[in-house]
Amino acid sequence: TRAPGGGDAGMDSRLDQETAQWLRWDKNPLTLASVKQLIAAGNTEELQKCFSARMEFGTAGLRAAMGAGISHMNDLTIIQTTQGFCRYLEKQFSDLKQRGVVISFDARAHPASGGSSRRFARLAATTFISQGIPVYLFSDITPTPFVPYTVSHLKLCAGIMITASHNPKQDNGYKVYWDNGAQIISPHDKGISQAIEENLEPWPQAWDDSVLNGSLLLHDPSASINKDYFEDLKKYCFHRAVNKETKVKFVHTSVHGVGHSFVQSAFKAFDFVPPEAVSEQKDPDPEFPTVKYPNPEEGKGVLTLSFALADKIKAKIILANDPDADRLAVAEKQDSGKWKVFSGNELGALLGWWLFTSWKEKNQDHSALQNLYMLSSTVSSKILRAIALKEGFHFEETLTGFKWMGNRAKQLIDQGKNVLFAFEEAIGYMCCPFVLDKDGVSAAVITAELASFLATKNLSLSQQLKAIYVEYGYHITRASYFICHDQETIKQLFENLRNYDGKSNYPKTCGRFEISHIRDLTTGYDDNEPDKKAILPTSKSSQMITFSFANGGVATMRTSGTEPKIKYYLELCAPPGNSDPEQLKKELDELVSAVEEHFFQPQKYNLQPKGE
Repeated sequence: TRAPGGGDAGMDSRLDQETAQWLRWDKNPLTLASVKQLIAAGNTEELQKCFSARMEFGTAGLRAAMGAGISHMNDLTIIQTTQGFCRYLEKQFSDLKQRGVVISFDARAHPASGGSSRRFARLAATTFISQGIPVYLFSDITPTPFVPYTVSHLKLCAGIMITASHNPKQDNGYKVYWDNGAQIISPHDKGISQAIEENLEPWPQAWDDSVLNGSLLLHDPSASINKDYFEDLKKYCFHRAVNKETKVKFVHTSVHGVGHSFVQSAFKAFDFVPPEAVSEQKDPDPEFPTVKYPNPEEGKGVLTLSFALADKIKAKIILANDPDADRLAVAEKQDSGKWKVFSGNELGALLGWWLFTSWKEKNQDHSALQNLYMLSSTVSSKILRAIALKEGFHFEETLTGFKWMGNRAKQLIDQGKNVLFAFEEAIGYMCCPFVLDKDGVSAAVITAELASFLATKNLSLSQQLKAIYVEYGYHITRASYFICHDQETIKQLFENLRNYDGKSNYPKTCGRFEISHIRDLTTGYDDNEPDKKAILPTSKSSQMITFSFANGGVATMRTSGTEPKIKYYLELCAPPGNSDPEQLKKELDELVSAVEEHFFQPQKYNLQPKGE
């Protein structure tokens, strides 16, 4: 760390080393010029921002702002990352040169630094081809799920998707899939990270993307994958006749991302009239001009134009994808005239119920139930557990993030099991196990079929959701976060919870609510297990504690891997039967307030609440 009021000699010399190396290696005129300018102006503060630390390659790959320096996404850091990844793959796969890798990209671009997803994808492809490794490079933008689909479908060694999903417009990312078609998990991230450090100097052909032109190692999978994906998707269409005749109208927005043409194709595959697209948002635009954040999870702000179009054409249902089309938000016009935006947990309940109901209609044989599985992440609603208990199939919970659900689903499939559905509360759904990741394209059309089917019974999505809760027990959830930019403060907050009474004990109550058990996946403690050891994998590098309460409440507090946030997730689970949802909501509100006041202590830790 820098000494107050002056430089740290060690840090300055390291900065000089990093910038000198950059000037030798960077061949992008825009980023090179901006670094030269900062050096000439003696702007140490900005140089520190660009060069203080290399982007960390984690299980989610890379994600950072585009711009110059080792802390940002740019041509040189993409080359360095891909060189490391390439060497790591060579070590792991003896048949890499026979099988190859797939690379795709979204529509992000940053004119100031000359960076764009397309450019980064071409440079990554150049790296592999220079080493004699076949590359399946999409010729145009695709949804993120097309990469894991292509890995599995063509039996490739790995996949790379250049995207920052729903992050702000200046960001980009580098997301990696393994040969099993799921996102990488540890220890691959460490191995790749180390290989990147060992291969920083650009290889001789690194900058010459003209080697792609006419290369026999370069394949464009666009046409065949587009055809095969939608053929595979047709197997999840259960009510073609209903879809053809339905009077339900849909509005779709791709929020300036990649989703438009793919969702249109998905609707055609299900014999629907294509949804009405929000014209201002249907074409890819890296500026995301009509929204503050291109994240449908943020709810109503992103959907303003969708509501207006739906009201105009009298459509009842809105389907919204995030910019890389791996997530889906859904809204429905209520009888009151208001729009209801479903939470990720509510849509997870609806889709899980629907996929099971559709499966049951086709499989009268009850012995098949013992091979049937659904998954969700530990911070998502436990509604699937309640459905599984009553219906007799298996439910498993994984750590947060689709990398865990994708990898677990693949293990189960390899054991001959049938994984019907997986979801996470962050509006991610895996409805078709031919993609071992969240997929907003398949989820959109399957939601449309569910809505059309319910309409034939005069039911809305909201009414069906209520019926699910009455049958399997109300599950009401609340999730939010506090913003905190200081890692030390975050650590202190969690350490305080582990040492609540000053004698290294966890809290026994939270306000008036009694705690029945505690699981800490940072330390690996779980007082529900006989040996007090958690079954789920633990990670010292991230904070995560789950408190279960005597009243059927569950609260999880965790840090985010990609943002300066401490997130919390609360759920009240009631047994089946007629609970009073209003009373449950009131109880949940009180529990949320207690957790915020006693466990977060925002005044003490100077935390910024969401939405400020």
